[in-house]
Amino acid sequence: MEKVRLNKYLSTQGVCSRREADRYIDEGKVTVNGHIAMMGEKVDGTEEICFDGKPVSSAEEKKVVLAMNKPTGVVCSSKEKDNIIDYLKYPQRVYPVGRLDKDSTGLILLTNDGELMNEILKARNYHEKEYEVRVSKRITADFIRGMSQGVWLEELGVKTRPCKVKKIDAYTFRIILTQGLNRQIRRMCAYFDYRVVTLKRIRIMNIELGELKEGEWREVKGRELKELRGGVAHD
Repeated sequence: MEKVRLNKYLSTQGVCSRREADRYIDEGKVTVNGHIAMMGEKVDGTEEICFDGKPVSSAEEKKVVLAMNKPTGVVCSSKEKDNIIDYLKYPQRVYPVGRLDKDSTGLILLTNDGELMNEILKARNYHEKEYEVRVSKRITADFIRGMSQGVWLEELGVKTRPCKVKKIDAYTFRIILTQGLNRQIRRMCAYFDYRVVTLKRIRIMNIELGELKEGEWREVKGRELKELRGGVAHD
């Protein structure tokens, strides 16, 4: 079997994205045949590969994609308490595609398809994510205009991409982003002296939250899954 880089192997096995694999390898959390893995190391799957002390199976598992309505208080890092993996208790090993912060709710995808995860997460692909946000004071036309034009986030040293923003009522708006900076919407609102009261993600690409209640999940399949895979295949 042809050898591939360890980060690609871990991604293919659904352990994490390639970017996350590089971080875990750098942190010494991956071993190959008993030794701590090195960045750039190549494997063919016949080795004893462990992540965080647990063997990584090379057996082919059914690739699944789950859509879940993440409740408040649940974190998306598998290394923290009250994490989404423990909450879900899915019989196969799946990992969240990206994150929603602890105080936010709404749609998050989970999968064991590392390559699909990797493609969805690539910022250069401009995949849309839509959110419904309620803020602490009345929404003005200047606020909508400013948010949509992009906001300089001093703490991150970056200006957000232009985005679509639509007022829903006096205190609620919807926003469509094509990037996923850390606590981006909350930081953008704070720039205009608005505080986020509730934040819910309602769509990722073609996958919609729909009627899922907090804590509920469903499998993405059929035409919906085909459209999702098609959306990343053409990038």
